[in-house]
Parts: sequence; structure tokens; C-alpha cells
Amino acid sequence: MNTPVAPKSLAAIALKLPASRGAYYGGAWHAPRTGRHLDQISPGTGESLGAVADCGAEDIDAAVAAAKQAFKDWRRVPPLERAKMLREVARVLRENAGELAMLDAADCGNPVSEMIADATIAAAQLDFFAGLVTEMKGHSIPMGPDRVNFSVREPLGVVGRIVPFNHPFMFVAGKAAAPLAAGNTVVMKPPEQAPLSSLRLAELIDGLLPPGVFNVVPGGRDAGARLASHPDVAKIALIGSAATGRAVMKAAADTLKGVLLELGGKNALIAYPDADPDAVAAGLVGGMNFTWCGQSCGSTSRAFIHDSIYDAVLERVKVRIRHWKPGVPTDPSTTMGAIISKVQYDRVLDYIASAKQEGARLLTGGGRPDDPALAKGLYIEPTVFADVTPTMRIFKEEIFGPVVGVIRWTDEAAMLDQVNAVEYGLTASIWTNDLTTAHRAAASVEAGCIWVNDTSKHFLGAPFGGYKQSGIGREECLEELLSFTQEKNININLAVPKAR
Repeated sequence: MNTPVAPKSLAAIALKLPASRGAYYGGAWHAPRTGRHLDQISPGTGESLGAVADCGAEDIDAAVAAAKQAFKDWRRVPPLERAKMLREVARVLRENAGELAMLDAADCGNPVSEMIADATIAAAQLDFFAGLVTEMKGHSIPMGPDRVNFSVREPLGVVGRIVPFNHPFMFVAGKAAAPLAAGNTVVMKPPEQAPLSSLRLAELIDGLLPPGVFNVVPGGRDAGARLASHPDVAKIALIGSAATGRAVMKAAADTLKGVLLELGGKNALIAYPDADPDAVAAGLVGGMNFTWCGQSCGSTSRAFIHDSIYDAVLERVKVRIRHWKPGVPTDPSTTMGAIISKVQYDRVLDYIASAKQEGARLLTGGGRPDDPALAKGLYIEPTVFADVTPTMRIFKEEIFGPVVGVIRWTDEAAMLDQVNAVEYGLTASIWTNDLTTAHRAAASVEAGCIWVNDTSKHFLGAPFGGYKQSGIGREECLEELLSFTQEKNININLAVPKAR
């Protein structure tokens, strides 16, 4: 197995931009039929990274047509042969981990030393689903001696996947794994804010899969809407906000296609009085994913701390949060990156302002860093508000930024009601040393993924997905693979026909 580039050697890696800036489908590169291009601005420096095609409906139509044609042969490739190809893609990912990490750091603003892990995760997902290709099994139903009845699983056809800006190449590569392993072809729409690593990925793996099996079409809302509504797309999958999820689901309704939605979260961290304040403080700041500025659907952005340890936890938070200091994303020593865009930057600052106006107590952060080297980038300090109440916007709404609200509680039933009061239900983190308390809380919280005395971990093979407005379906597990198949029942009459 190839090992990704170690962070200490990242400084020697030059930024390598993709040579191709159009759409990749049918095994070839194409200029956008819209004739439009968008300049890509690095959120860390404000510098231009060049223009990328801004594709629209006609480009999606062409990519889907190529994928539909390729599906005819790809579905008949023996499963173990498909697995072999996916493992080769994983190998290329590992070999080029440093290059892709540097490109994403420049384009999406996440620290390069952390983006190395994205290549490891994506490669692991490719290997994982490659290893499951023989598990797409049907079953037999006893019908007596004169009949054989059994089911088989078959791929759906063309799958569309729309991915967000926080982990661009990880999502484009890793989220293609399950549908490809199942025998589908894919059209991936990378994030319009950070599409460069997806294009470079397509360059790197060009020729490893048959033409039209893997396609990448950069673009914005028009491209996404067409992909979701296209009659020849059998299933659409999205990682994004709840609002975008609702729009995708509406667009998919006209063709009755399946959806897989991993959406936003307003996730709770719950600390009981017996929890260690040091451990809770570490979980609080770690669970916020400050490394990528809290731009993560699983961030535990509401911390419910019991009154008896409340002050002790906050004092420790002020110390632990010093590790996360905004810096230039391509610098290997940076521990916290930049906000993806000016629109999102202004949105986060507006939430910070509203928290102050509504009476939350600013514990730390709340503004821009004063380092002159960061003046041209979109940086916000890691921000913690104490004494947050359920009426405040930062309690109820997903910010998708480096802002966490801390809530004091004394009554467990009232606290759990507040935890479940929001429309989201993606993750939760529970801190206690009592097994009974842990089970009771985990059973009470309306969320799809629960950590006890831990946070922000994904375990390949364990289902990840949300309750309520946080999504539909589960990923990173066998269920994801099976969701890209459909079951066919076959009944065979073994009785010898009687002569007439």
C-alpha cells in the first residue's frame, strides 16, 4: 500500500493546477456548451486560480448521454473486474495525495496538512466498496419442487452526485465508489466554489475506467438542477444544506427517482456532571472541526454543559482553543483555514453579530485575526459564545462556520427537549462515565450518529446519515452500496408441460 505524503514534506510540493478546465465526460474533455467560465478565487489569499467552465443543462445532458451509453457495457463487467479498477483508482489517489491536498487547500481554504487525510479516506472508500462487490446478493424463496424463485440485484443506471466544497476531491472520488462498484455509471457535479481538485482527479485517473463510466461536470445551480431532474438519471445523491436537499428532492420528484441526501446539522454535545471537564473541553473544541472553520455538517455547534462543570469546562476551552489559529491554507504549519467565500464569510459574521445583540457572552474569538499576512483572505477566529439560550439564532440555525454556542443545563428532561427542538438530527456527542446515562441519552437524542465520550469520528462500515431534515439514507456502509441497486425477482416453473 502506498503511504500518503507526510505533512512535513508538503512544503516541497508545488501547486499544480489542472490543465483541463472544462467538463469531462465520455472519456474526453469538452468546452462548456454554455460558453461561460467562472474565475476561481483562493479564499486564503484572494488570488485568482484561473477560470473554470460554468456548465449548464446542455452540458449535463451530454454527460448523462455518455454515461447512459457506457452503462450498457459497464453493468456487464464482472464484479471482481470492477473492483480491480476501483482499487487502481485508489492507488492513484494515494500516489498523488500531496498534490491533490495542496490544490484543495488553495481552492477551498482547508489546511493542506489536514487535506492529506482526505486522499486516505477516499482511497479507503474505494477499496471498501471494491471489497463488497460480491455482497450484492439476492435470496431464494422456497416454492416447492416444481418452482425455483429467487431474486438478483442489478444496478440502477446513471447516478448523479452533487458534492460540497469542504472536502472536494475526497467526496468526488469517495462518493463515486459505491455506485461504480454496484455497476452504475456516475456524473459528478463538484462544488462550484472549489472544482479544481475534481478536474485534476479526472486528469489523473483518465483511462483507468471505460469512457463514460466516470464523468465530472463543473457548474452551479443550473447544472445541479438539471442533474436532479434529468429523466435518464436513475438516482440523485447530495451532500449539502437542508434547503438544497429539499430543492433536489422536488426536482427528482417528476421522474420518481431515488434520492440519497446527507444534509446539514445543528448538532449537540451533551456533558453530564460526572464527565471530566478536561475531556469535555477537548471534545467541545475538537467536535467543532475548527480546522476547516466549522464548515462541516457534523460539527457539534451546540454544547450543553451541566451547571456543575460549566465554568470549569469554559476555562479549559479558552486554553485548548489556542491550538486553532487561522493561517494560510497551503502552509503545512497552519491549523485552521479560511472561509470558502465572501458570501459565507459575511453570513458567519452576521451570526456572530446577532449572538452579541441577543445577549450571548463572547468567550473567545468573534472577529478577524490581526495577522497582516492574512489581510487578503477570508479568515475568522474560532469563536465560542457562552450563556446561549434556545431563542437565539445561533442556537437554532446552522451557521456552517467556526462558531459554537454553549448552553448551561440542570434538568435532564428539559435539556433533551432543547437538544431535539431543532429541525436537524445528524450527529450528537455524549460525555458521561455512567453506562446507564450514556444509553438513556443516546436513545433520547434524535440523531443518526451518536458518539459517547468521543466526537467527529467516521468508521468505515458503520452507517452515517441523519434524522429529520438532516437527510435520507445511510452512507459509508453496505446499505449505501445496496441503495444503488434494485431487486428483480425471477420465478422458474420446473413442471414438465403436459402434452395437449
